[in-house]
Amino acid sequence: MGLFHGLADQLNQKHPLYQLANKINWSLFETNFKKHYSEKMGKPAKPIRLMVSLLILKYVRDLSDENLVEQWAENIYFQYFSGEQHFQPT
Repeated sequence: MGLFHGLADQLNQKHPLYQLANKINWSLFETNFKKHYSEKMGKPAKPIRLMVSLLILKYVRDLSDENLVEQWAENIYFQYFSGEQHFQPT
C-alpha cells in the first residue's frame, strides 16, 4: 500500500481545490442529475461528481477539453476535487 493511504493524505489541506472539494455539497448534484441517467440503457455513465467537477475545472481554468483531460491525469488536486480516492494516471 505504500506510505500514503489515499490522495487526501498526500495533499496540502490549504490548497484552494482541496478546500473547495470539501465545501461543495456533491450529493445535491447527484440527487438532481441522476434522474437524467438510466442504469438499463447505453454505456454506463461516469460518476456525476466527476462530470460536474470537470465542467467546473474547465471553466475556472479556461481549459479546452483536451487540456482538461491531460491536466486531470497529471494533477492530484484535480483528481481529489473530482472525488478520486487514489491517483489515476489515465
